[in-house]
Amino acid sequence: MAGKPARPVNAIDQTRRMLSLVTYLRERPGARIADVARAFGITEDELVADLDLLPMCGTSFRGGDLLDIDTDGERIWWHNPAALGEDAAEPLRLAADEATALLVAARAVATLPGLREGDRQALLRATAKVETAAGEAAGASSRLSVTFESEGGVFADVDRAISERRRLWIRYYSPARDEVTEREIDPIRLVSVGHTYVEAWCRRSEARRTFRLDRVAEIRILDEPSAPPEIEPRDLSEHLVQPAAEDPEVVVEVGPGGRWVAEYYPHDSADELPDGGLRISLRTPDPASLRRLALRLGRDGRIVSPPELADSARRAAREALAAYDAAPQAAPAAGAGRAESQG
Repeated sequence: MAGKPARPVNAIDQTRRMLSLVTYLRERPGARIADVARAFGITEDELVADLDLLPMCGTSFRGGDLLDIDTDGERIWWHNPAALGEDAAEPLRLAADEATALLVAARAVATLPGLREGDRQALLRATAKVETAAGEAAGASSRLSVTFESEGGVFADVDRAISERRRLWIRYYSPARDEVTEREIDPIRLVSVGHTYVEAWCRRSEARRTFRLDRVAEIRILDEPSAPPEIEPRDLSEHLVQPAAEDPEVVVEVGPGGRWVAEYYPHDSADELPDGGLRISLRTPDPASLRRLALRLGRDGRIVSPPELADSARRAAREALAAYDAAPQAAPAAGAGRAESQG
């Protein structure tokens, strides 16, 4: 079982994943936990958390209608898949609070930008039927509303582009370079690892890339078909960013105060140093982006190789200190310090 704790996810993403999980498990009796987690791009702990919720779902709250799903630690067993069969269906009866929650959620989803018009109309028709069946209970729902987080529109456009197999144009902010770029991407799938990301084939770099949705400044669905090359899905259970074996190697030495780098960055090796620090070997498609890491570390770390990157980091540190010294200085606050130059 993976040792990392489950990470928070967007509620829409988790609901979508759990609905897919039900179908996936029904078709694969005795599926292995590791295989299922890999297929859904989540950790084993996150999968087990989903499995803990599924037994509270079903066609009603009567014992035989709830999903009887459990695990022995290695495999997942569904003991009553017939609970969702056609013969098990009975007329749905909603309590007032259930009807209110359902109507509020349905109206909120219907306002999502990027939702296919056919889906929107089907949802509105279903909502009208629930309103009729709910009677007076529907009145309370009309006084409530829900607003989705700001990335909801981007999520809807990406989801639609994946469904319709169309290419996307995006303006994307890269914090490593502190710049906004325009690029066309062929979306492959949406994943949620703390934040929500789209894994895609980037036509600008002609390589697989992962884009965080809340960093998409602008998005447009294009008429061109999406045609990513046939590539194996990445195992995202450990790290979202997974450098390729052919990416350049960078060696960083950190003191005790910089050991967090080994926890935050995927790396090939992390060897102990006599002072309690680490010598970390990692790979990245853009070594220059690690200059920011060197400045952040200050006295707690330095880039050892490649030599040109180490020299570049030292120059950046000197320039930052020179700019600091040249600026008019206010009286320092208690405890204030200054940046340390890259060793």
